[in-house]
Amino acid sequence: MRAVLRGITDDQLAAPTPCAEFDVRALLAHLLTWGPTLVGSAYGRAVPPAPGACGDWRDGLERQLDAVIAGWSRPEAWLGTTSMATIELPAATVGGMVVGELVVHGWDLARATDQWPVWPSTVLEPLHEEIARTAVQGREMHVYGPEVPVSADAPTLDRLLGLTGRDPQWKP
Repeated sequence: MRAVLRGITDDQLAAPTPCAEFDVRALLAHLLTWGPTLVGSAYGRAVPPAPGACGDWRDGLERQLDAVIAGWSRPEAWLGTTSMATIELPAATVGGMVVGELVVHGWDLARATDQWPVWPSTVLEPLHEEIARTAVQGREMHVYGPEVPVSADAPTLDRLLGLTGRDPQWKP
């Protein structure tokens, strides 16, 4: 995610993304809005989303990314239950949602800005399992779009993107 963020130029902010309701600027604002919630959940705190401007998004997202990584790098963050905004959920489920938010929206931003990030299988394989487990609920909550069919032998990233309603072959 950090490399993708650093690769975005100001002239790309109005570019469409695979996340149909967001252009690059709006997706960055979405990440800024939900960042405090992702951080709070790592510490068992209910932190509502904080809508804000996308002004200094580079520094803001770098700081949030540091805080998310610090919070969720603690083994205890994954134990028990925690809050995602106002909903209590198993911490491991929320941790999976956090990883998904970074990978999937990282991919959205990368595709929109002609970048090709690579995530290790140690991230993608457990994330695919988590998204497969929660995809129906994600669609019911309108977090994911309708599933995009992807071959069972496709790369793990493509399969998890399909589960979230994204076409792995999407181009601007």
